[in-house]
Amino acid sequence: MALEMRKGDVLLPHDSGLVSQCVVEEDVVGQGTGLSVADRRRNARLDRLRGLVPVGNAVLGIDLADDRQYAVLCDHDSRVLKRWTVTGKAWQLGPLLDRALSRAVAAGFESVTVACEPTGHRWRIIEQMADDRGLAMVCIQPLVMRRAREQEDLTTEKTDAKDAVLIARLAARLHCYVPERVDGRWAQLRQAGIRRERLVVDRTAQRQQVRDLLECVWPAALARAPRAPFDSATWLACVHVAATGCDDDGQSHRLRGQGMAAFTAAVRAALPRFAGIRVRHSIVAAMFAALADPTGVRSHRAAALRRIGWVLDDMTTTGHRLAEVETHMTATLDQLDLTTLLCSIPGLSPVGAAAILAETGDPTRFSHARALVKHAGLAPRAHQSGHYTGTTRITGRGRPRLRLAAWRAVFGALPHNPVMRDRHQHLTERPNNPLSTGQARASLAAALLRWIYVIITKRIPFHALTAAGKSTTHTPDQPPLAA
Repeated sequence: MALEMRKGDVLLPHDSGLVSQCVVEEDVVGQGTGLSVADRRRNARLDRLRGLVPVGNAVLGIDLADDRQYAVLCDHDSRVLKRWTVTGKAWQLGPLLDRALSRAVAAGFESVTVACEPTGHRWRIIEQMADDRGLAMVCIQPLVMRRAREQEDLTTEKTDAKDAVLIARLAARLHCYVPERVDGRWAQLRQAGIRRERLVVDRTAQRQQVRDLLECVWPAALARAPRAPFDSATWLACVHVAATGCDDDGQSHRLRGQGMAAFTAAVRAALPRFAGIRVRHSIVAAMFAALADPTGVRSHRAAALRRIGWVLDDMTTTGHRLAEVETHMTATLDQLDLTTLLCSIPGLSPVGAAAILAETGDPTRFSHARALVKHAGLAPRAHQSGHYTGTTRITGRGRPRLRLAAWRAVFGALPHNPVMRDRHQHLTERPNNPLSTGQARASLAAALLRWIYVIITKRIPFHALTAAGKSTTHTPDQPPLAA
């Protein structure tokens, strides 16, 4: 049954006996192309991938391991041309690439495209060896590999030999991506960011250990502590003096017998250990009074206090190392000429900006801001079919450490950023936007990543009115920033 189709018209079948009607709508985005923005971006991405995996190239799929590597050379129909098993490290695969190139040329191909799964660090070695030989390289997402195993024979069987074929097949079908290329400065920022994350986790764990132990054996120290005890150098010094100067049975008779003046002098001597300058006598007096409180598990008090002293020493060392790596990160941000631009965002510190960029890499490699948000797993995931609309949640994919860095940056920026504060209030207003506080903060983290993308790619500072969606124009001293 033929249909006469004209854009925007009500279409009637030529058979006049049918009374059903339908309206054909054409989503035209662009200058008469009939393609949406997403279509054009997807086509551009596929063109770029096809340039790296042309039909004239054979595909070398490599499944990397510690000391036994599997590789297959395939055409674009997944027909295996040659299979290799190499006993050796990844650094010993140079001759394999040379043999694969010779075999591909002999089979009538122009060159070879190398493909591998980027698990661990070994794929970086293959990337460098492929670059040295002028060979293109693409990577396969581990999640895509897992789905491909399920589609292969429904058994989810995993062997290195089969995985090498799947890697080559996925690359030939363009189910792959271009690995990130970094220069020395971005590599330094990435490695420093990873170390900083580890130190932040260690410091948080050490604080929690001290809190848990005090709650068990000396709860009076927490009851008489200031509002943010672990940010008070005087309180930490008091706990350290009490932990290292207690009696063998865990009691504090000796410290109390020496008097308040001696206790204050000991706290003043321990203060530089926690980067303190002046003693807060109100805290010292409260902690000296807490020495007489016997509440707590007496049998464990001596051992727990000794452990608290050790943990406080570890926390001091961790703090020094954290300050060192944060100084290195901010210096690297200065070398990239990004500190002034990014700190134009109210409430965003140089360390917070550096922690985010350590996980994103160079944002200019992304085609648009939403791609960076997707990379963080903060993009909303639509759940729609026909007239049904389900609950929208974030994808949760991508880099978890990037989500965490953006989330932490929002906590610091929210009290000082009027745009964020107004947006948070709007998102949590009821009944129009009944989002929880966590959901609103996730939305703000995604917005922060979009701001950072625009600031870096366009080299313009933050503009509050444009970020808030209240203005699309700007003055020369206040360039725009897409919200």
